[in-house]
Amino acid sequence: MQSEFREVRERAGLSVEEAASELKVSAKTIYRWENGETRPNDVFVDTLRRMVVCERGPGHDFPDFTFIDLFAGIGGIRRGFEAAGGKCVFTSEWDTYAQKTYKANFPDDEHEISGDITDINEEEIPDHDVLLAGFPCQPFSIAGVSKKNALGRQHGFMDKAQGTLFFDVLRILKAKRPAAFLLENVKNLKSHNKGDTFSTIIGALENELGYHVTTAVIDAKGYVPQHRERIFIVGFREKSDFDISKMEFRDPTAGPKLDTILHSPAEVPEEHYTLLVDEPGSNEASRVNSKYTLSDKLWNYLQGYAEKHKAKGNGFGFGLCGPEDTARTLSARYYKDGSEILIAQEGRNPRRLTPRECARLMGFDQPGRPPMKIPVSDTRAYKQFGNAVAVPVIQDIAFRMKPYIMAAIIDEADAGPLFSHGDAAE
Repeated sequence: MQSEFREVRERAGLSVEEAASELKVSAKTIYRWENGETRPNDVFVDTLRRMVVCERGPGHDFPDFTFIDLFAGIGGIRRGFEAAGGKCVFTSEWDTYAQKTYKANFPDDEHEISGDITDINEEEIPDHDVLLAGFPCQPFSIAGVSKKNALGRQHGFMDKAQGTLFFDVLRILKAKRPAAFLLENVKNLKSHNKGDTFSTIIGALENELGYHVTTAVIDAKGYVPQHRERIFIVGFREKSDFDISKMEFRDPTAGPKLDTILHSPAEVPEEHYTLLVDEPGSNEASRVNSKYTLSDKLWNYLQGYAEKHKAKGNGFGFGLCGPEDTARTLSARYYKDGSEILIAQEGRNPRRLTPRECARLMGFDQPGRPPMKIPVSDTRAYKQFGNAVAVPVIQDIAFRMKPYIMAAIIDEADAGPLFSHGDAAE
């Protein structure tokens, strides 16, 4: 008897290899499903079923799902979800310098970048399947809660979140009811304010809005040569088997090293970051611009600062790295002195990373793709990359979420909207 999976695959017009590519599994796995050796998760069948409904095959030129990009920065989260087949239909970012970088790298957008999210009416945001937000973590004000307690009035998680930018995420989720969301923040969000901030966030998403939420802290060190832990919060409007906390991501102990992102003498020089120089033997080579090398004054200061804290038993100091090392976390303050990631140089003071190397370190520049455009000053670029996400981590999450997103879209199309816009979960 022909398996259901094979029937749907053939109706979608896909070969085994094409189906494997669409679903990000091996062709061997497809054959095992079709021979009855193992049973595929329903979400994989539903993903192909939607292709039949849409009457399309591989290489289609319209999106599998739509998403909005809040607190967009320079578009790192967007890059990951576009790679998984999504289309951005709305962007919000208040910083004008980040907007400049964003526009330079997404010039074909049909929508303008909206500014301050607190000024945006949620009803004016387009309908979408997924909400994405790397929202800032601010202290949650308790003043309003205390006042309500004093008056003997009830308050909920959403009330407690008012006055923070997370509240703007909540009001958009409440109004638009997307099938899923991904939120990103620093690891310390879980312990902020003795855990109260995190419990407020999860309580609002689950108890107030009715989403099914799972979370995980992922270290980007398995994907890029940088120790960078971030917390990811994933929610689905309908009950789902998706659980990011139970998924295995790349091993942080087996990730790439800095030699994969550092400028090479063999690469084509890029004006401003690298220069073409004559090496002994009349060979031309690319060399990092000397302006990234620390001055004697700054290098002496950093060494003295480190020695002072070492004598006190503190761990403060600079991070001196070689090609076979993994870097510390790149931060938004990197422009000040570069102390967390310094590259050793033979016979010279160490140097900062160039902004191009930062683009590689964060996964914005990847092999086989055009390099990211960096239209801002070094200072602005360092701030932007320090505040960004590690793109390969987002891309991995996006591909893992995609089958569940597609299944939710199919269910909604079959059953009709569960909620009218503006209605919250009961």
